Formats: sequence, structure tokens, C-alpha cells
Amino acid sequence: MVNDLRLPAALVALGLVIGGWFIGQGFSEGRADSRFVTVKGISERDVKADTALWPIRFVATNDVLAQAQSNIKRSHEKVLAFLNDHGIAESATEVQQLEVTDRLANPYGNQGGPSRYIIAETIMVRTEDPDLVAAASQAVGELVDAGVVLSSQGGPQSGPTYLFTKLSDLKPEMIAEATANARRSAEQFAQDSGAELGSIRRANQGLFVILPRDRAMGIMEQGQLNKTVRVVSTLDFYLE
Repeated sequence: MVNDLRLPAALVALGLVIGGWFIGQGFSEGRADSRFVTVKGISERDVKADTALWPIRFVATNDVLAQAQSNIKRSHEKVLAFLNDHGIAESATEVQQLEVTDRLANPYGNQGGPSRYIIAETIMVRTEDPDLVAAASQAVGELVDAGVVLSSQGGPQSGPTYLFTKLSDLKPEMIAEATANARRSAEQFAQDSGAELGSIRRANQGLFVILPRDRAMGIMEQGQLNKTVRVVSTLDFYLE
């Protein structure tokens, strides 16, 4: 009878030992998994816009519609001549908006104005030579001197918009640099804490952002020819 009880007791004891080993391994692996450091790596590049958009909006008014149309046509020709003088060909332009307003057709409008008809036109300049637009926009006073009435009311935002469209060309190199910078920070942390740096536990590439080169209050990135591209990557490294 005693011998019959020894085998089940031995099996129970063996089971407890094996179960304890697995539990111990689970705690050990859990502690190892919790030993990691989170670091950030930054990469920046100074870039220059490669595309420029410039909406030029101008108006003409008259009590006679035909005369207002004639005035807007002359302004149109003067704008194209101005752009051509600054190296921007007509092929880089297109008419995006042509609006005709009859003051008398609006029962709620001010009918006491000096002119019945208002014609507004927007010429959009699009070029892959932003320097030409930057120079021309600084000389826009020449249009005013020529009798062109410029206006931004009710139309697109005035002034050029400068775009950087080649971000995909920079991404691989910048991601690699941000990761390398993060690893250096993690290695320094591991060294200071008396540990060794292990493999990557988790990585977050981060978002690429395009910032104005001159970062001051009120300065918008779209209005600057020169910009800064930045990415901040966040990585977790195991500590061994």
C-alpha cells in the first residue's frame, strides 16, 4: 500500500518542480522584456523650394460692361508683359477665375457705388524656377505703376507659395541618420547605467515636417523659399 502511494506523490512533486521552473522563466523573461530604454533621433536638412505658385488677382470697373471688359483685357496683357519681362513665359500661366459682378443685380448690395460692373480676374503662375517668382514678386509695384488694380479680396491668398516636392528623395537617408542618432543616445545611456545595448524592441519612424528656415512669429513655411525638413524617430532598445 505504501509503494502504491509513492508513485503518485513523486509525480505530483515532479509536476510542482516543472511548474515552478516555467513560472520562474516567465518572471525572468518578463523582467528582461521590461528593461529597455526609449530614445529619440533627429535628422534635419536645409532645402530650397522647387516649385512656386503665384496667384495675381486684378480688377476693372465701369458703368458700361463693354468698357469694363476692355479695361480687364488691358490689365491682363500688362500682367503677362510684366511676367515676361521677369523671365516668366505665358506658358507658365493660366486664367483660373474670371468674375463679373453687377451691382444693380444685387438687391442687398450698395447701389450707390461709382461703377455698376466689377470684373475680377486671377492669373495663376506655376513654375519650377521659384527664383523667378521671388524676384518678380518683389517688383510687383511695376504693375501698379502701369495702372493695374491688384486685389486679394474674395480671391486666393495673395503672394507666392513656395513648395518643396522632393521629400521622398530625402526620406531613406534621413531615416537612417535619425536611427543612428537614436542608437548613439541609447548606447550612451546603456554605458552610463552599466548595461549593454541590445536589439531594437520597437521603432516609430515619426512624421516628416517641412518648417520655415527662419522660425519667427508670423512667418509661414509656404511663404519662404528656403525651408528645413525634419524627422524625429522614436526607438526602444533592450538593455542587457
